[in-house]
Amino acid sequence: MQAEWSVECSAEDPVLVVPWKDPDGTAVFVDLRANPYDFDAIPEAEHHPPLMQALRSLNATRSPVFTAKCDAWRSMPKNSPICNSISTSAPRTHPRDSPAYIDLVARERTLFTSFHRHEQLLRRLTRLAAPLDYPNAALACVLRPALVDLEGPQQGYAFSLYIKALGADPHAALEAWAAALEAAVALVRAKDLTR
Repeated sequence: MQAEWSVECSAEDPVLVVPWKDPDGTAVFVDLRANPYDFDAIPEAEHHPPLMQALRSLNATRSPVFTAKCDAWRSMPKNSPICNSISTSAPRTHPRDSPAYIDLVARERTLFTSFHRHEQLLRRLTRLAAPLDYPNAALACVLRPALVDLEGPQQGYAFSLYIKALGADPHAALEAWAAALEAAVALVRAKDLTR
């Protein structure tokens, strides 16, 4: 699996704010830790079962993180961090892609507030993901500032996981994406990743 990470913490970069609400009010933050069965409020999860499984796993009691946002779509936006990262290894016959992202927030306060520990975590995560046998999949992690106000305002950091997989047809791309997403979630949940 191709794996890379980057930092977007300049004054111009967006800050992840939790809880959040779309300007038009159609989408809002859903706390799946407090309400683990509220998937009906997340249409992306209903339409993409592998994403729903990832959200379940990442919000489980023993997970070191919780999810803040997610999305999945059929073709990667041009400004995505992994838009072209796997084009050289992609099948040559009318490739299709299946991308998604999940914004993650550390549950442990000392990790949430530490830029240095997030850097270490993302280095470890991408190092562990690189040898995984998913040649048509890519993982990109982006470290960004976060403001979480669930039990009082806290400033810290969060990271986004972008997963993309290509295939010769939409079904093959979806299967490759589901497998790569499952592998990335398992790495995030690994006990030694956040230490």
